[in-house]
This record gives sequence, structure tokens and C-alpha cells, in this order.
Amino acid sequence: MRSIAATQAESIDEFMRRSDETPSGRLGRVVIVSDSVPERNGVGAYYQDLTDQLAERCEQVGFLCPDGKHGFLKIPLPGDPTQKIWIPSYREFSKMMRKMQPECIIAATPGPYGLMGCYFARRRKIPFVVGFHTHFSGVTDQYNNPFLRTFSRFYFNCADWVMFRYADLVLGNSEAMVELALSLGARRAEVMGTLLPVTSLNEPVTTPREKLSHVIFAGRLAPEKRVRWIIDAAAALPDITFTLAGDGPLNDEVAAATDRLSNLRWLGWVGRSELLQAMDEADLLVLPSVVESFGTVALEAMARQRLVLVTPTCGIVEWPDLASNLFVLGKDESVASAIERIAALPADERTAIAEASCKAARSLNDSSVRHWLSLLETDEPNAT
Repeated sequence: MRSIAATQAESIDEFMRRSDETPSGRLGRVVIVSDSVPERNGVGAYYQDLTDQLAERCEQVGFLCPDGKHGFLKIPLPGDPTQKIWIPSYREFSKMMRKMQPECIIAATPGPYGLMGCYFARRRKIPFVVGFHTHFSGVTDQYNNPFLRTFSRFYFNCADWVMFRYADLVLGNSEAMVELALSLGARRAEVMGTLLPVTSLNEPVTTPREKLSHVIFAGRLAPEKRVRWIIDAAAALPDITFTLAGDGPLNDEVAAATDRLSNLRWLGWVGRSELLQAMDEADLLVLPSVVESFGTVALEAMARQRLVLVTPTCGIVEWPDLASNLFVLGKDESVASAIERIAALPADERTAIAEASCKAARSLNDSSVRHWLSLLETDEPNAT
């Protein structure tokens, strides 16, 4: 079977043509709605991976997200003008929903696309599942503008309430997110594992080098990601190469740092194939965020048999099989000190950890796919 996606890479006409050609399969018709485009961030990547991995098992899998052409209006994401919030065209959105005739709608985000998906699910009286990956009203605390902070928190609190109120099931990627969803009004919530890109699963992995000499960060260049900590580490460890992949509100600061430090390079925003190559060239991925509901990029690095360093507030550490093969930043420990600690380990020990992390990441992907299939095989996912 094949997935059906309305993205920047394909027109709505192409979307409709492929819908007509898609044959029937064992499972039903599923539509995923997301305000995040594929590859742009962890949420968009998650649902593109879900679409790809379900495509062979479902009658149809549709992925409706901004395509840069058919939105009614776009506005900058509060706090990060490098990303946009698209207000979808109701006419085009309705047209695609009528064409797909979904038997289940999955909403990935609490933006306009997610809310419209909620509306259509309730109107058609079909199962509605919400993916709770980021507590956006909590992220707004990072905004310096008081009005922006207050307005954004109000919007996301209202959006979460509406989505959770009408969802048959809310899926969080950690126990903490599940508990938060229940406290915000979800009627039922479960933990859902994270997925991996098909390319990451299919491409052969390479053995890490004996010497740790290359560190990578991938994600939004924003204050909550603590990008400055990585810049400080690059300044403290001139013999190690540091690569930053991504863009965001700290672009100018990162550009200035790359001019100043010869061992720091910035790739800008890269697609997933380019990111996979960049990960394979590195020895260690660092994710020093203030908070991460999971940290999908960390899982992707593990699947590529690369070492990973995260903060204790990263949701991935709540998964025991993954946490045992991760490095966690200690209290009051700098990123530079943590890198030196990891680099000091015997090469065979680091290799063993990298191999074990690869197996754990791929095992989680397999169990996550099985979990999704078990939900979609029922007529009403845990409806109450």
C-alpha cells in the first residue's frame, strides 16, 4: 500500500490522483493532520515516519499538513519567526477529507490543522486520537515579550482543552506527558513510543571511531535548547569538531560563533537524509535542552549507533531500555566536562554502548509500530 501526503513536495491534485489509485488493505483509512511539515521538527518527522511505516498495512494513510500553497493565511510562530503557522483553507481541507473518507483522524499538534481535524472527527463521529508531544503553553515561558507569553499560553491552554475534551485517546511519549494530559482534561491517555525514519532503519550503520573527535547538535536554535552551552563547549574543546544542524531565533548568534571558532560549523536547516549523513560523520550527539518531551533526534542518533548525551529533563531517559545506553548531563556539569568524561572511556566500552543503544532504539521502533497497529485494528481506539 502507499501513503497519501499533502506536503510541500506534492500538489493537492497529485494527492487526489494517488487517493484514487491506492488499493484496499487490511486496516482502514487513516488521516493524520499536523501543523508541522515533515522534516521541519521532531513532531513533523514523527508523523512522516508513522505514515511511512503504516503505509504497507493500511488501506490509506493520509498526511495533511501545510504545503506552502493552499493555506488561507500564515503567521510567524510566536518566539521563532523562522517557522510559520498556517491557517488552512477550509474549502481545500474539506475537499481532501471528503475524498479520503477517514475512519480515524490523528491530530499531531494543537494548531489550526489539529483543531480542524478535531472538528471533522467530531462532525463525522469517527475516532479521534491526539498526539501530545510538546506542552506548548510551558514552552511559552521562554518568550521575553510578556504579551506574547500571556497570549500564547492562553491559546495553547484553550487548544489543548478542546483537543483533549473530544479525543477518544491521547498519546504521550512519556509518563510525565500522559499525567499532564490527564490533568489538562484528557479522558484517556497512554504512553506511545517514538518511531524512526525508514531510511535510518534501512541504511547500514557504521562503527564509531576509536577516538571521540566530532560532536553534533540537531534541532531548533532556540534558548530552550541551550545552544549557547554547545558553543561554550566548542570554545573549551578546540581539538573536537562541533556541528550544529538547524535554524531558529539564535541564527545570528550561531553565525557569529562559527566565525569566531574554527572547530564549530553550522549546517543550517537540513533535510533528514542530510542529517543522517551528518550523524554518521559524528561520534556523539548532544541534546542539552531545558526540557524535551522525548527527544526524537536522540533516538535517531542511537539507531545510527552513535553515542548520545542528554539532560535529565529529556523524556527519553524515562524509557529504561534507552536510558541504560545514554549519557546524562550531571548536576552542575558543563557540556564540555561531560564530553571529556565520555571521551575518557575505553574505546571498546564506548563501542559496546553504541551497539546496545542501536538495538534498543530499533526495538522501541518495532514495539511502537505494533502499538499503533493494535489501535488502528479496532473500530474505536479506546473510546469511552
